[in-house]
Amino acid sequence: MATSVEVLTVGYAGDRVASSVCLVRDGDHLVVTDPGMVAHRSRILEPLRTRGIDPAAVGTVFLSHHHPDHTMNVALFPNAEVVDFWARYRADEWLDHQGDGYLLTPRAQLWLTPGHTPQDATLIVRADDAVYALTHLWWREDRTPEIDPLASDQAELERHRARVLEVADIVIPGHGSPFAVR
Repeated sequence: MATSVEVLTVGYAGDRVASSVCLVRDGDHLVVTDPGMVAHRSRILEPLRTRGIDPAAVGTVFLSHHHPDHTMNVALFPNAEVVDFWARYRADEWLDHQGDGYLLTPRAQLWLTPGHTPQDATLIVRADDAVYALTHLWWREDRTPEIDPLASDQAELERHRARVLEVADIVIPGHGSPFAVR
């Protein structure tokens, strides 16, 4: 069964802000990541529509952290289980997961990567073409800002950046286009 990662909308941060929103396909399982602030909801819904995906078919929404620019449009996916650093949420259920290493799908794994906030997580996807890291350890494709102005602990953030760079071929930062690691 095929596993892929696609950017639905490229994020940005400046006078305005939008998160990078991605679609992970792992066999029949669909995951949307960080469906936060965008100029218009169509920036999330239209790319799904062109791929033939009904938002109700999305099984999981992954949140890298709880800032509104990454969470604002979670409700677009009415049947999705939401997964963050702490737990899984389905309707009115608050469900545990084992934390670092939790598998959202057979090839999509949650890593706890505090730094930007103490509650940050990264999604590592072992896709057919590459290993992807969907993360807010970096904001943009040029790896700026080098020093995260919101970091709770820059040294901890650097440790997690190094961990991600050891395995990732491609990083999709919180507010930018993908960049190749190797």
